[in-house]
Amino acid sequence: MVMGSLPEDADLAVVGGGVGGYIAAIHAAQLGMSVVLIEKEKLGGHCLNYACIPSKTLIHIADLFYNAQHAERFGISASATIDAKKMLEWRLASSKKLEDGVGFLCKSYGIETVKAEATFLSSKELQLTNGTSIEFKKAIIATGSEPTPLKGFELGGSVIDYKAALMLDEIPKSMAIIGAGYVSVETATLYAKLGSEVHVIARSDILSHFDPDARSIVKRRMEELGVVIHTGSTPKSHDEKGITLEDGTAISADKIVVAIGLSPYTKNLGLENTKVELDARGFIKVGSDLRTGDENIFAIGDVIGEPMLAHKAMRQATVAAEGAAGRNAAFDNAVIPAVVFSDPEIAVAGSISGEGVSTLKFPLTALGRAIALGRTEGFIKLAYDSDNVLKGVEIVSDDANVLISEAALAIEMGAALEDIADTIHPHPTYGELMQEAAEAALGRPIHYFYGKAAVKK
Repeated sequence: MVMGSLPEDADLAVVGGGVGGYIAAIHAAQLGMSVVLIEKEKLGGHCLNYACIPSKTLIHIADLFYNAQHAERFGISASATIDAKKMLEWRLASSKKLEDGVGFLCKSYGIETVKAEATFLSSKELQLTNGTSIEFKKAIIATGSEPTPLKGFELGGSVIDYKAALMLDEIPKSMAIIGAGYVSVETATLYAKLGSEVHVIARSDILSHFDPDARSIVKRRMEELGVVIHTGSTPKSHDEKGITLEDGTAISADKIVVAIGLSPYTKNLGLENTKVELDARGFIKVGSDLRTGDENIFAIGDVIGEPMLAHKAMRQATVAAEGAAGRNAAFDNAVIPAVVFSDPEIAVAGSISGEGVSTLKFPLTALGRAIALGRTEGFIKLAYDSDNVLKGVEIVSDDANVLISEAALAIEMGAALEDIADTIHPHPTYGELMQEAAEAALGRPIHYFYGKAAVKK
């Protein structure tokens, strides 16, 4: 059964130790399966070590630094300096603490963790780069994604990807970011608050897949912070001085960050030795039970397609583990919320448009908590059907990342506007946005005047 410290066979082999992979491994072990977890780098994968946790850690530090210098309206005058090396030390320590925690959990559940790369030899066997082969009954592919490369802007020198942008031990004087998605917006805002001169190069516009109402607020705030957004622009070339656009515009930049998207990581997996199939974009095809075309192999997370979000992978991990253990399980969630940690934050759950759907917008200018904190740029928008059942929520606000969870739960449970409006929300909080908007949608607005015609008697 065991060769050295590694199993020759296992009930389940999980390829990839990111948030999807380690959660799948843990849940499978809870269900009584013998599990081997294979990760080529660090447990926790990109989320814990290179993306989600690092970026939000640095965003928090940047906010502290910026707010310390811009609190005059509250009667506070202060100066602040930033030690980039200490900032990086904190960011690395946070990731290390989480990585160690994952390792402890895996050990506690009896999961064998192996640092290696894995290649499928067949639908029942893996070859590891440490020389070990493992026979398995079931497998879960959780290899995630990698930054999409940009021709002519290969990594090296001043050209870096988003992972390297979160590993800098000095604050660049200038930075150009190619891309207009949430990674670009978060990185641009972060470094602008730390004092960098930041340019964003957008093929169309920033956050183009988001509601224009939300996008305009975030864009205006970025410009207030000094970020220069080049919309409708295409990068042409670069040198040691910076970057040149197709229209001839020259941008000085110490660092050029390529952040044009993510691609599924399936290289060297040996999928051709299995019945696993890929779609035209290179994502692994799966059914609602997350099983691939090979009955022994499941796949979860970024490697199976959009939305490429860690929390989607976490939920799919549980479903795949239960399927591997022989239980009936399906990924049938009604909503996958999304958050952009911009300033202010944008959070969305469900859909805010569609046939037969009505919307109601409630502004932060009418919310006591937002007024008290001087943060009134933003709103909540509810979408609901003819039966007043909630279908979608969009929030542009501080703490939108927290508020959206109530929205996701409400949509998942099929809650009606009355359920939200009649639920007591604590005061004074941002959470009251949901209640205020629901009351307004029902024709009984309290703290915002929509006109007498909006009131239903």
